[in-house]
Amino acid sequence: MSGDASHGSRHHSRALAQHRWPELDGAGPTLLVPVGSLEQHGPHLPLDTDSRIAQAVAGAAAAPGALLAPPVAYGASGEHETFPGTVSIGHEALYALLVELGRSACRWASRVVLVNGHGGNAGPVRDGVTLLRAEGRDAAWFACAVPGADAHAGRTETSLLLALDAGAVDSDAARPGNIVPLGKLMPAIRSGSVRVVSGNGVLGDPAGASAEEGGRLLAHLVETLRDRVQRWDPGPDGQLR
Repeated sequence: MSGDASHGSRHHSRALAQHRWPELDGAGPTLLVPVGSLEQHGPHLPLDTDSRIAQAVAGAAAAPGALLAPPVAYGASGEHETFPGTVSIGHEALYALLVELGRSACRWASRVVLVNGHGGNAGPVRDGVTLLRAEGRDAAWFACAVPGADAHAGRTETSLLLALDAGAVDSDAARPGNIVPLGKLMPAIRSGSVRVVSGNGVLGDPAGASAEEGGRLLAHLVETLRDRVQRWDPGPDGQLR
């Protein structure tokens, strides 16, 4: 009895890793691939913040006929490497990884969506999808971006993490960082690092963050991704719109 129950649970799971290959034979699912990073997120958020957010959004948006792949947990985070704990594989390696991942997955999946949780991954994600589409593979990408959000480890990401796992947030250690708009900081970040403009690694202010706000932001991202996957209208750069 227990063996039958576990088989049924695995068969109906949205998690790719829990399946056996015969369960996917001929299914042609849409594969959602969270793409995150392992990088500093200030003194109060965990290093895998971007991966957690991307995985949560992709997992909740996986409707029937879609599967959630294990996350790509390392990204292009060179701008954060002066902070301990950050592990970056760089733009070229991430690009190559995503292209090969897409080529392989498209042998049995009908579509592949890269769900990106880290802004620094944008170039490799976009370029990788562009190549996959030029090769005739039905790939696209989606950014876990909230309109009006602060840049890094501020109120937005802190709220999202409070909604996902409040125990992972050290609220006592939360402090504001540099609140200047990101566009004005990018020249200094590109020529140096995030530490040049923010000693604690925060670009924004986590004050006012709440699980309630995070829940609303998460619901917005999930609904937007689910709607765009259903509509399936990749733009010229492969981004779902």
